Formats: sequence, structure tokens, C-alpha cells
Amino acid sequence: MSTDLPEYYFRIRDKGAVVFRIDTQNRQRRIDMDQIAVVNIVNGQIKPHGQRELSNEDVAVIQDWMAERTAMLKARTIDDIHRAVDHLNHTAQWVQSQAEDDELEEVTDTLLLAMHDLRSVLVRKKADRLMKARAASE
Repeated sequence: MSTDLPEYYFRIRDKGAVVFRIDTQNRQRRIDMDQIAVVNIVNGQIKPHGQRELSNEDVAVIQDWMAERTAMLKARTIDDIHRAVDHLNHTAQWVQSQAEDDELEEVTDTLLLAMHDLRSVLVRKKADRLMKARAASE
């Protein structure tokens, strides 16, 4: 284990993290993790743990982490969508070349409904963007 530990540790959880301050400066040379806050990246809340008051440095580090985490999750979402397109293409190829009738019977209705739902949302969003672009150019 490296002797250069970070000053803060973020335990990831749904919608945010629990924030700990790392302390190795004790007599036993153990790693102590002192919980200082809970953060929610969805609504931007930073809640100090217990009666603790966060320093300006604590808040700045937490806000930086929240910004980095939000950007990473956004990038992951886009990557997941690109993978979904790949899966759709693989699915089309499987249906075309390998699927048995009983396998198609099992998945056809669910796939058709999911694709119909997705198409409806995409068409509506595309129309909204076109209307905004037209209004902006007028």
C-alpha cells in the first residue's frame, strides 16, 4: 500500500457518496477514516456528519469531487447508449441469421414495445429540437 494516501475518501453510494477524512498520523500508524459528510450529486446537497462543521477546504474538495463524478456519470451514460446501439445491431443480426421461432416468440413483443417507446421519445425530442432551432433562427 502506498504511503501517499489521499486526504479524503469518497465511498460511492446511490446518488452521491459518504465522505471520509483519512488520518494516518496516529501512534499506531493505522489508517483512520473519519466520516465528515454525506453528499448528494442529484440535488447538490452537502450534509456535514453529526455536529461537524466543514472547513472551506472540505467543501471545495467535495464540490470538485461532485463535479468530476457528475461528468464521469454523464460520459458513462453516453457510452452505455452507444453500447445499446451496438446491441440493437447485434440483435437484428441474430434475428436475421440465427434466431429460432420459439426464441423469437419469447422476445418479439417485448422488443417491439421497447423499440416503439424509444422511437416515440426520439421523434418527439427531435421535433422539439427542430422547433427550437427554427424559433432561434427567426
